[in-house]
Parts: sequence; C-alpha cells; structure tokens
Amino acid sequence: MLELFPEGFEERETADGLELAAYTDSAGEERLWAAFGTVQAHDVAVGWDERWRAFHRPVLIGTLWVGPPWEEPPDGVSVVVIDPGRAFGTGGHATTRLCLELLLELEPTSLLDVGCGSGVLAVAAARLGFSPVSAIDAEEAALEATRRNAEANGVNVNVRLGDALTEPLAAAEVVTANISVDAVQQVAPRLDCRLLIGSGYAESERPALPGFRAVERRAVDGWAADLFRREE
Repeated sequence: MLELFPEGFEERETADGLELAAYTDSAGEERLWAAFGTVQAHDVAVGWDERWRAFHRPVLIGTLWVGPPWEEPPDGVSVVVIDPGRAFGTGGHATTRLCLELLLELEPTSLLDVGCGSGVLAVAAARLGFSPVSAIDAEEAALEATRRNAEANGVNVNVRLGDALTEPLAAAEVVTANISVDAVQQVAPRLDCRLLIGSGYAESERPALPGFRAVERRAVDGWAADLFRREE
C-alpha cells in the first residue's frame, strides 16, 4: 500500500482484521486489483478529504491543553496549538502525552527535542518556559511543521535538519526523544544533558542506557515513557 499510495491511505480495524482503504480513481483501483487480486470499491461521501482531522484530537494534561487549530480549548488552561501539516500528529498519541506528563514535572531550563515531528514537545516546552529550546529532525516536513507551530504559539524554537545518530547535537539540560527504543539507545551516548525523557516504545521495552539511571516511568495503553538522570 505504501508503494501504491505513498501520499497516504487509511487503516480501519474490523471484526475480521484490518481494512486498508485508498481514496483514488479508476486507475488506482486497477493498481489495487493487480496487487491484491480482490478489492471492494465504493463511492465516498462529500468531505472525505477532511476525514483525517478526526484522528487528531486534543489532550489535556493537568492545565496544559494541546490540540489542533480546528478544536476549541476550554477556559482556564495553557494552550498549545499544533497543526500537524504533513508530520506526525498533534499530541494525541500515548507516548506524546506521557512525555508531556514527565516534562510538566521538571523545572524549566534548556531543552533539545530529538526527532521533533510536528514540534509538539519542543513547542510545549517553550510555552512552559523552557529556554533555549532546540529541535532536530531528519525530515524537512517535520521542520516546516515545527517552525510553523512555534510561530503560531509565539515561541522561539531553534530548528535544525539533521540525523541525530550521526551529527553533533546541541547541549541542553533536558533532552526529549520520543522516537523508538533502539533510537533512544543509540542517541543517548551522544547527548550532553542531565535529564533525558525517552519514549516511542512499548511498555514491555526498557532502554538500556549506560551512564543514565532510570528515575521514573509512566505507562498507558501499552506504551511507556521514561525519565533518566545522568549518573554522576
């Protein structure tokens, strides 16, 4: 499906398994027949091209509200508006929420967000008073979204294109890395930081980070995030 429709397709869980749906024309339907041998075709309702918005829901962590621009935040909360653009979401995924929970417990200081995606963690940190805030990602689409979201929220995030596993990384007191367990383990030795919030992995996975001590773990819906402190 990724080869046939690199611009995107929809996954839906059904009683019998997983259904994959592409919004396409007759030529795309022919490609599906050739690839899978059997498909079902249906006319789609008006507004199908806006359905993706339903997958981006706001979250409330304490008094911090994070959500897309088409949702209305409640009164009396700190608001972080995230437009996902072509990159990775608005903060609704469990790992992002867990990282934000851990971030809210820390005193604001300098921060580096590794694999920033749409900039949720970097922008939220800047809104919470962390400074300076830097972000790095290997995808230009992610950097565009992070810059746009930082500007929309009136904060400053220093954004850089690069591979965090090979290129020099900015020193910071706190690093957030909502990526994967393997990537967290690979990037940790390259960091110049005191605290590391790692996530992007299942609750059953526990990163082994020489030189760091695990001090707190949060888990929900089978996902986990950990706060690590550099050992003296």
